[in-house]
Amino acid sequence: MATSPLKGLGILLTRPAHQAAALGQRIEQLGGELFPFPVMEIIPPRDIAPALALFQDLSRFDIAIFISANAARIGLKIMSQESEIPNTLLFATVGLATARALEEQGHTADIIPDGQFDSEGLLATPQLQQIRGKKIVIIRGEGGRELLADTLRERGAEVSYAETYRRIIPQTDPAPIIDGWKDNRIHAAIITSNQSLSNLMQMVGDEGKPFLLKTPLVVISERTREVAKELGFQTEPMLAQPPSDDAILDTLIHWATAEQ
Repeated sequence: MATSPLKGLGILLTRPAHQAAALGQRIEQLGGELFPFPVMEIIPPRDIAPALALFQDLSRFDIAIFISANAARIGLKIMSQESEIPNTLLFATVGLATARALEEQGHTADIIPDGQFDSEGLLATPQLQQIRGKKIVIIRGEGGRELLADTLRERGAEVSYAETYRRIIPQTDPAPIIDGWKDNRIHAAIITSNQSLSNLMQMVGDEGKPFLLKTPLVVISERTREVAKELGFQTEPMLAQPPSDDAILDTLIHWATAEQ
C-alpha cells in the first residue's frame, strides 16, 4: 500500500472538536488534506437534576445503557461522583466507540450488539430479551430516538432516562468549507450520525448544499446511509463497519484507490 494513499484528497471531518483529533491526525499522516468542521457541540443539559437524582442510588437499577461515547464519557463521570457503582449493575452500549469510552474510565461493557451497532442491534442481544421486571437507566443527551425505551418497556422493563448533556449546532462560519468545495479541494466527508448530517446541511446553507450533495460520504450506520439517500446525495454513501476509526480509514483508502 502506498504510504500516502490519501495524497491530494481533501477530507471534511465533522466530529465534535474533542473527538476529532486522533482521526484527523491519521488522515493527515496518510497524505490527506484535513478540513475540520465540527457540526455538533456538547454542552451541559438544561436541567441536570433529574439525572443526579437517578444516580443517587444506582443499586436500584439492573442495567445502565450508554447511548453514545459522549454518554459514556460524561455520564459515567457524573455517576461516579454521585454514587458508588454497584458490581451488579450491567453496562450496555450501542457500539464499539461507546464501549471504548467506558474502558478508558476503567469499566467494561457487558452487553454490546453483534454486528449492527445501533438501537436495533442492541435490542437484538440475548441479554435484553427476557427483561420483565428489570430496571434500566438509559444515559443519553437531551432528546433522541424513543425506539430503545419503548421496546424495552414493551418487554416489561421499567425504563428511566438520565440526560447528561445537550447537543447544539456551533455558530461556525461555513465560508472556508464552501471555498474548499469551490476550489475542488474537498473530495469526501465523514459523517458519524444522523444528527451530524442534518446539522451539516443546515450549517452550509443554500450556498453549500449543492456542493455537499455531490460529496461522497463515509458513514458508520445503515440508518445514516438511508437518510443521506433520502436527502438527495448523488453518490452511494460508503458504510464503514465496524464503526471505528480504523474502518473509516480503510473505507477512505479503498475509495481513494478506486478513484485513481
